[in-house]
Amino acid sequence: MDVSTQRRIAANILDCGIDRVWVDPENLEKVKLAITKDDIRALVKDGIIVKKQEKGISSARKKKIQEQKRKGKRKGQGSRKGAKGARTPKKEKWINTIRPLRRMLKEMREEDKIERTQYRKLYRMAKGGAFRSRNHMKLYMKDHGILSE
Repeated sequence: MDVSTQRRIAANILDCGIDRVWVDPENLEKVKLAITKDDIRALVKDGIIVKKQEKGISSARKKKIQEQKRKGKRKGQGSRKGAKGARTPKKEKWINTIRPLRRMLKEMREEDKIERTQYRKLYRMAKGGAFRSRNHMKLYMKDHGILSE
């Protein structure tokens, strides 16, 4: 049975495409007799004509990849675009190095673990890029007898 006209009217009423209009195959006779918009509205109300759910795109793969990236995966050579300095700029790297060093020096000076003169010397050395990390600075201090721990 051809109910294409009814489907077209129903699509207009339901504000969707013709392909999203589902007609109950057991009630095709009722649908065939419906010729006005009001008739179609009544069939929609009875559940004989139904608007199908929209088909979506699954984001499961995307979510899985995002989760892996959060764990630090997928960061190999093949995934990188841009130079080393573009991914983490030199300045940012420097900031991430110098701030902990200066914070540690300040704490040590306030706790009287180092003298003011030693603090100034180490501060200038840190500014000059003499230390890679806090641990490197501690090693230097132990080797030069500044720190007795």
